[in-house]
Amino acid sequence: MEERPLTLDVSLLGRDYRVACRESEREELQQAVQFLDRRMREIRDSGKVAGSERIAVMAALNIAHELLRARSGAPVSEGFDSAAIERRISLMQAAIDRAMAEQEKLF
Repeated sequence: MEERPLTLDVSLLGRDYRVACRESEREELQQAVQFLDRRMREIRDSGKVAGSERIAVMAALNIAHELLRARSGAPVSEGFDSAAIERRISLMQAAIDRAMAEQEKLF
């Protein structure tokens, strides 16, 4: 007996979408949504790409590139997403700079 499809409401970068899937695929779909949303937020937060559509395309290209490298047996940044790490370092540096600027105002 074939599973009946169900419709899930998901959110990517604050926008809501309806997606159909089988009950047996529900958990995997939710994990995929969380993964993609996280990647899109990282790209958006880097400040280098504007617009939801462009952010989605860049995330898709990055994920596709990692998938193809993994399938070919090539190392995928040795287990690390170096672009994401660089983005996070930049964000942390900016936060440190802002905090230091606020401290300098006190003196």
